[in-house]
Amino acid sequence: MIPYERQAKIVQLLESNTLLKIEDLKENLPGVSISTLRRDLKELEKENRVQLLTGGAVKLNLSISELPIQMKSTFYVEEKNHIADLAVAQVNDEDMIYIDSGSTCTILLEKMIHKNVHIVTSNTSIFNVFSQATARITVLGGEYNPAISSLSGNLTEMNIGHFIFDRVFLGGNGIDVTYGVTTPDLKEAVKKSTIIKHAKQSFLLCDSSKFHQVANVKSFDLDAVTLISDKSDDQLEEQMTVLV
Repeated sequence: MIPYERQAKIVQLLESNTLLKIEDLKENLPGVSISTLRRDLKELEKENRVQLLTGGAVKLNLSISELPIQMKSTFYVEEKNHIADLAVAQVNDEDMIYIDSGSTCTILLEKMIHKNVHIVTSNTSIFNVFSQATARITVLGGEYNPAISSLSGNLTEMNIGHFIFDRVFLGGNGIDVTYGVTTPDLKEAVKKSTIIKHAKQSFLLCDSSKFHQVANVKSFDLDAVTLISDKSDDQLEEQMTVLV
C-alpha cells in the first residue's frame, strides 16, 4: 500500500470515530508497522488534516482541509457512483450542463460524456476521458490547481458569464444547516456561486460523510441547490430538496 493510500485509509477510519489510538489504526491496517503509521500521521498533521494528541491518540481536524483528488477518489466509491447515476437521470438530451471539479463530479463526468449533451467544465480530469466522448465538451480556462484537478479564478468567472446552463452539478467539502455549503478555497467558492447565477437548475453532489461538516469558505446557501446524496437527513431536508 503506497503512502497516499494508507493516509486515505487513516482519514477514512477517523471519519467514523471521534478519535483513535495508533494501536487501533494498526489493527485496521494489518501489515503496516507502527513506525510507518507515525510517519503517515506526521505527514497528515503537517497538512492540517489530523491532530495528534498526547497519549498516542489522533483525531481529524475539525476544520475541513482540501484533500488531493487522488486521495478523495478512494473514499466512498459505491456511494459516489450511486450519486452520479441519480445525477445522470436529471439530464435531458441536448441540455447544456456544467460539471464541477471533485471526485464525485469526476465520476459523473465519466458517465455523462456518452450522452447527447453539451458539457462545460472546469474539471481537468476531462482530459483523461476526452477521447471516449460523444458529448460536445467546452473546458473553461483559468488558474490550474493540480491537487484537485480544477480551474478557477478571474478568467474562469469571466468565461462562465457567456453561458446559461440548463443543469449544473456542483461539489462541496461540507454541508451544514448553519453555514451552508463550504469549501477550503475562496476561488473555488466564488466560482461555484457564479455558476449558480447562470443556471436554470442547480444540484449539489455530496455524499453523507460531508453532512454537518464545515470548511473555511462559504460557497452558497442550501436553498440554492437540490442535494443529490446517498442518504437523507432530516435537518438538511428542512432547508432544501434532497434526492437519494
